Amino acid sequence: MGKYADDEQWSDVVPLPTDEGGDNPLAAIAYSDEYEETMSYLRAVMAANEYSPRALDLTEDLIDMNPAHYTVWLYRAQCLFAIDSDLKEELEWLNETALTHQKNYQIWHHRNLIVDKLDVCEGETDFVEQMFERDAKNYHVWSYRQWLVKRFGLWEKGELEFTEKMLQRDVRNNSAWNHRWFVVNGREGEGSAGVSDPDIRAREMKFAMMAIAKAPQNQSPWNYLRGITRKSGMSLAHLKDFAEQYASLDRPDHIHSSFALDLLADILVEEKSHKQAAEALDLLETRYDPIRKNYWAYRKQQLGLPAVAA
Repeated sequence: MGKYADDEQWSDVVPLPTDEGGDNPLAAIAYSDEYEETMSYLRAVMAANEYSPRALDLTEDLIDMNPAHYTVWLYRAQCLFAIDSDLKEELEWLNETALTHQKNYQIWHHRNLIVDKLDVCEGETDFVEQMFERDAKNYHVWSYRQWLVKRFGLWEKGELEFTEKMLQRDVRNNSAWNHRWFVVNGREGEGSAGVSDPDIRAREMKFAMMAIAKAPQNQSPWNYLRGITRKSGMSLAHLKDFAEQYASLDRPDHIHSSFALDLLADILVEEKSHKQAAEALDLLETRYDPIRKNYWAYRKQQLGLPAVAA
């Protein structure tokens, strides 16, 4: 007998065991006896559309055994809402669960549902920062942070300062760069111009350039600069002087950033200086990024210059 079979609280429930294809299933999953029994009781309460405290406890048992089981999480949310459970207490339980299972998507989807239902986000950004202390590049947590910003209008509530703090810790944190872009440009149609505003554009370009000065061989701020020019309709030529600080064709032995050299090649193409662009791409192909030599060779072919005889 098992835990639930011996519990008088569950004596009225007939469990529904897993049917994997009869006595000799082709590819049976090796569940533990405890997990199999608990799931059989969950199937029974789900079939009966039972939303109760005992069903909620059942989902907690299953989440402890398999925190990635999305059906269990969905049923747990339905139970919580149906029996009007204390959602703040649920968040406290979620905090411990999230810290234990940091890469679990279902936890963050569930948290989204709970916080949305509460209609307040007090303490949420603090908890997110606690998660980032453990893993500053956790995709699920960054996605949740963006949802918080949009759902509760946190655009001007210290989010830019938060990205600065994260990038001071690790200037190569691409997730933090992405979040900064979202905060600056994520309100189109809501009266915010983002980098189309000259003052904001100047601020963000300065921020990216200062980050590049710290770590020239860091792709994220170079991409950020490119994004600013594209978003605001600027010509890449505005970045030429800056790119040449890190990659000048006059000093091919002193290139400080392959990303600056790549940008310079694009600028030269924009200026129709195809021969110089080919020189930049040659340097990338042969010396500064040879692992992608086929890509750089393809880029040179796109210039339409005559092939050089071997």
